[in-house]
Amino acid sequence: MLCYNLNMALISNRKAYFNYEILEKYEAGLVLVGHEVKAIRAGRGQMHGAYVVLLAGEAWLKGLTITPLQQNNVPKNYIAGRKVKLLLNKKELVRLYRDAGSAGNTLVPLGIYEKAGNLKCEVALVRGKKLHDKRESLKKRADEREMARDLKRHI
Repeated sequence: MLCYNLNMALISNRKAYFNYEILEKYEAGLVLVGHEVKAIRAGRGQMHGAYVVLLAGEAWLKGLTITPLQQNNVPKNYIAGRKVKLLLNKKELVRLYRDAGSAGNTLVPLGIYEKAGNLKCEVALVRGKKLHDKRESLKKRADEREMARDLKRHI
């Protein structure tokens, strides 16, 4: 059985884990054009600065950059920085509207991965970290690395 997690992500937003405290995660489908799917499967996308917007009862992913795999396959009327529709259940959308509307919360994509032949986007409800929280997470990561190094030496 395949394991669907962000270790096998085609595109990941690694800065999201550092800049935000993750409160809740959701899995959403993506509405993409054929050449975009090919490019993402080849790893030709970036999520730096990407975010999720809730408009008129729908979720949209903005700021996703997809570099075309072959320039010849791109249609002439294609808009490069277009927003991508996210497919979520109605219950999930209602919950996201409620929770994202509260102070300090926002929606951020964590990564895009393939599940049963379809591309899925992991979306997280997040709260921004303060500077001291970021320093604390860096210190914690350095301590864990040091402990792992010591354990490896003594074994």
